[in-house]
Amino acid sequence: MSQPPTPKSSRSSLNPEQLKQLRAELKSPYRGLRQFFYIAFAGSAFVGAVVFFFQLLAGKEITTTLPNFALQVGVLSLMLWLLWLERSRNRA
Repeated sequence: MSQPPTPKSSRSSLNPEQLKQLRAELKSPYRGLRQFFYIAFAGSAFVGAVVFFFQLLAGKEITTTLPNFALQVGVLSLMLWLLWLERSRNRA
């Protein structure tokens, strides 16, 4: 029967780059997934903002279009801010 590897022996089997990646993942789990969602939602909000902006230019139902446009711009700015926070936290 073989014994499970001790922490000292498992450490030696990983190269320094792999250890660095594992430590980064421990500090901020699911970072890539969060960034993917921030970018996807920002892209969706950008498309929505462009659509509502052109509806505003056309003068189409301003009472409903303006709040929708403001919502899209708000979501876009929120997602960009969260993405900026995520990236700046990683650099520090």
